[in-house]
Amino acid sequence: MLIDFVPDKNLYPFESRWFDSSAGRVHYIDEGSGPTILFCHGVPTWSFLYRHIVTELRGRYRCIAVDHLGFGLSERPAGFGFTVAEHTAVLGELIDHLQLDDFLVMGHDWGGPIGLGAVTTRADRLRGIVLGNTLFWPPEALANRVFGRLIRTGPMQRRVLDKGFLIEGFLLGELGRKLTPAEADHYRLVQPTPEARHGLGVMAKQIVDARPLLDQLARDVPAHLGNKPTLLVWGMKDPVYRPKAHIPRMRATFTDVEVVELPQARQFIQEHAPEAIATAITKRFP
Repeated sequence: MLIDFVPDKNLYPFESRWFDSSAGRVHYIDEGSGPTILFCHGVPTWSFLYRHIVTELRGRYRCIAVDHLGFGLSERPAGFGFTVAEHTAVLGELIDHLQLDDFLVMGHDWGGPIGLGAVTTRADRLRGIVLGNTLFWPPEALANRVFGRLIRTGPMQRRVLDKGFLIEGFLLGELGRKLTPAEADHYRLVQPTPEARHGLGVMAKQIVDARPLLDQLARDVPAHLGNKPTLLVWGMKDPVYRPKAHIPRMRATFTDVEVVELPQARQFIQEHAPEAIATAITKRFP
């Protein structure tokens, strides 16, 4: 299943590119030239989330932003499980297909463990890491664990699939007037039906189901990536990835880490503070 949606070139001024992975057809953008940055989105977003950052950076960097299968313009393939492990494997295929070397990876929300998971086995090809409002270990806060159990229930899954709860309630509920109606529709219309939102429902369940994978990442990231230059760009008003609970563990993991606080940003930092994020990247990785 492919999505019948054409982004507005005024809002998403990029050329669509496609990669036929072993699991399905992956959509991505590849803009600019220079040092390469691979941008990984989380839930319930797609590469549109990075549009302002890519626009800011593509004059100095090669910016690649991917849509995970089941999200954005990528395929919703029958038989694909839409788990973090499967997304990680597909991202690894894309990295190898593009022959990326000496590159940066940026991960946000679930894009953090997906991106980090793909590069733990390619650490020799990685220049550095940018992380924003994410984690790579099992959620520990009580509120996160309760939500993880609640979102698995039948009524909540119906709200996710039938009503677009994660898009309307979480994403658009947070961003409110920061987005124009047309921008909001670019998040809605790439997940237009319950069938198209199936990957969202699965990823919501991964808060619980991906615990073994996250346990492994909690060991692998320090072992394989702990010495990589790292930049944290953090929304300090995020109620999900709370700074006091997440930044100290990030600092303890990476030996060469800088932190840029985004004082007014909540979870979706790319919409709240794209210029500050782009500036932080250019300063950390010139």
